[in-house]
Amino acid sequence: MEALSRLLLALVVNGVITGFLIGAPNRVIINISHLLFADDTLIMCEADQRQVQALKALLFCFEAVFGLKVNLDKLELVPIGLVPNTRLLAKTLGCKIASFLMTYLGLPLGSASRASSIWDTVIEKIERRLVEWKRMYLSKGGRITLIKSTLSNLPTYFLSLFPIPASVAIHIEKLQRDFL
Repeated sequence: MEALSRLLLALVVNGVITGFLIGAPNRVIINISHLLFADDTLIMCEADQRQVQALKALLFCFEAVFGLKVNLDKLELVPIGLVPNTRLLAKTLGCKIASFLMTYLGLPLGSASRASSIWDTVIEKIERRLVEWKRMYLSKGGRITLIKSTLSNLPTYFLSLFPIPASVAIHIEKLQRDFL
């Protein structure tokens, strides 16, 4: 993956593809062209036929040199904003088209960050765990340990991206209190 990262960076440095620019014009601008997560890769570029063709060529070269097959069945093109040539770009890459309202690595992407509805999955996970645990005979110490080690950690992953609404925090605390 380090090699793929360097190949993508070379495309950006040479102006073949443009990543996602972050920053104000009078400050340092960061160009993010790709993100790697375990065996997942997010690649960002303009909705431009030449950039997509260059990306496809890079993926085929990567396959040939390193012997790692790129699974085109899992490849998805996710347009952000109005992209009139989405079908053509997807056909060029040989991939599916997905919408930006999606779940990636368990996090809902494209939804309003302050909406309490994005926390429904966390609350459902907590409630599922509690249903299993309530069937077990546990001491008060055992219940406290489960709350601290598991229930308190379930929202942590979501908190890395989304602020928790007060109503959701109160609801989670109530579930924990009722279990205790």
